[in-house]
Amino acid sequence: MEKARRVLLKLSGEALAGPLGHGFDEATVKAVAKQVKPSVAGGIQIGIVIGGGNFWRGRQSNAIDRPKADQIGMLATVMNCIYVSEIFRSEGMKTEIFTPFACGTMTKLFSKDEANRCFEEGQVVFFAGGTGHPYFSTDTGIVLRAIEMEADIILLAKAVDGVYDSDPRSNPEAKKYDTVSIEEVIAKKLAVVDLTASIMCMENHMPMAVFGLGEKDSIANALKGDITGTIVTVE
Repeated sequence: MEKARRVLLKLSGEALAGPLGHGFDEATVKAVAKQVKPSVAGGIQIGIVIGGGNFWRGRQSNAIDRPKADQIGMLATVMNCIYVSEIFRSEGMKTEIFTPFACGTMTKLFSKDEANRCFEEGQVVFFAGGTGHPYFSTDTGIVLRAIEMEADIILLAKAVDGVYDSDPRSNPEAKKYDTVSIEEVIAKKLAVVDLTASIMCMENHMPMAVFGLGEKDSIANALKGDITGTIVTVE
């Protein structure tokens, strides 16, 4: 894969928790920042979307209305982006956080023009708060922002090191794809991103790459175009 000019990177909230299993693990986040920094210095424009699973995973109680549960999840992603943004700053990078709803002075309200200005100034741009609406995941959020911001590719750093034809954690015979088309992902319901996000990628010709977050220098390598996982192709 050729090195991209502008990429959107998805990090799971659970990954930020490291061995703690919840909240933040500073060493884990600093390790991510150190992998991203050389690519920022090299002129690659990087946007980041973070899940909220280290604080909140979906509707955890039937006593809570689904839209309210999703709003809690959106706020979890805002907390994550504020934290990770500060760790990135401590490593010498400039950052900005955008949300689709007002968060006082903590973030900026999303504007494509403002986000583009930040990219051009060499800042790492965090897109927090998902789409701002319930019933849409952070998968859909990153695809939406990638399309809006005309990214070259979406990089998905996951616990699993690529796309398989079945769950490799339960099936030791699972086959890993080096490349797979978005049409096959949708037809076979492969676990890359959710169906809404997959269809958006297909309709807007947005490629993705999936790789293992736990592999040494996996983010740094992916940002340089060296994907050891799976590339999801689009026509």
